[in-house]
Amino acid sequence: MSPAFATTLFPLIAALLYAFGALVLKRSSDLGVGLWRTTFVANIIVALLFSLLWLLGGPPVEKELLWQPGVIAMCLFVGQISQFLALEKGDVSVAVPVFGLKVILVAFLTPLLTGDAVSMKLWIAAFLSVLGITFLNRKDANQPPRHLLITFIAGGTGAVAFAVFDVLVQKWGPSWGAGRLLPCIFWINALLSFGLIFRFSAPLSAIPRQAWRWLGGGSLLLGTQSIIFVSTLAVFGKATSANIVYASRGLLSVGLVWMIGHWFVNAEQHLGPKVMRWRLAGALLMMSAIVLVVV
Repeated sequence: MSPAFATTLFPLIAALLYAFGALVLKRSSDLGVGLWRTTFVANIIVALLFSLLWLLGGPPVEKELLWQPGVIAMCLFVGQISQFLALEKGDVSVAVPVFGLKVILVAFLTPLLTGDAVSMKLWIAAFLSVLGITFLNRKDANQPPRHLLITFIAGGTGAVAFAVFDVLVQKWGPSWGAGRLLPCIFWINALLSFGLIFRFSAPLSAIPRQAWRWLGGGSLLLGTQSIIFVSTLAVFGKATSANIVYASRGLLSVGLVWMIGHWFVNAEQHLGPKVMRWRLAGALLMMSAIVLVVV
């Protein structure tokens, strides 16, 4: 399979799974699971899924280089907490498109690491992204804002952390091999997650049975899409190109909330067609910015 085809097909599949996973996890949040328990459970499930990649084999792990997956895992940990915070406090149709800023950041970070100058296209793309976020911020006059500031801050922080994550996976993936680097990253991330137990509002056993279904399902979806997307970066590289396609999750999330949000008892469907049109326009602007990065 050619790198160009792989970095189009697999990120697109991952984007669709992510959009569904975000809706499912949002439902578990509405049932009172909470940020810290969601992050802990999701990270354990994702680590178990990534353990399967060890079967792919790879070069022997050099202990003196374990700091590399450690650094990447820290970026992942910060990104996940920020991501789940944005999904918990804000609307899916706002939070997920904000995560799409990651592709612009990847486009900036990759040239910086290689010493190349930032092109005018990237500056235009950044402007379109900011304009898109402004459109996502539109609300009906009679409806109070729903944690927009914390959604943008958390979503932006997550975008930065995940952008660094992607660039480092692309940089160190070839020498480690996907079957060694990726399991190590997610095992370290799972170990870091045990520190979240002290922040639980209640033990895991207190999570309602109904919420477990949504929490487990959402974690599996996010884990599966993570394996697809991150493995694509480690094997084929092309982080910027892959992120362009992957950022379609913002557009997909707006569409899914609009069309099937009621399946997940998602309140965003009641915001009205005017608000959703603004959000759709914002997502399209961000997609335009993404396309500019590599055209």
